[in-house]
Amino acid sequence: MSYVTEPIVATLREARVRKGLSQRELSARSGVPQSHISKIESGSVDLRVSSLIALARVLDLELLVAPKKSVPAIQSIIRSSSGSGTHVEGEQVSPAYLLDEEDDD
Repeated sequence: MSYVTEPIVATLREARVRKGLSQRELSARSGVPQSHISKIESGSVDLRVSSLIALARVLDLELLVAPKKSVPAIQSIIRSSSGSGTHVEGEQVSPAYLLDEEDDD
């Protein structure tokens, strides 16, 4: 698994567990085969965007592509919004992936 997708896969797995769903239940709700979910979570297959979207919808996650300059504002809104799923058991949830300063392209 690529270091870029590791946090995304971890976020998906944590959201599935937090919702109390088995891989089989997530499969039934998302249309993504359970075997593929297992491979995604174990890192043995690359995560396709279509699978990511299907899984995210079921897990009450939202995918967002935003201009890099807007990321601080978006993060501030997420931090300040209450009851929006930004906290899990007293812990702040971080974005699944964030570009490093060197990753301009």
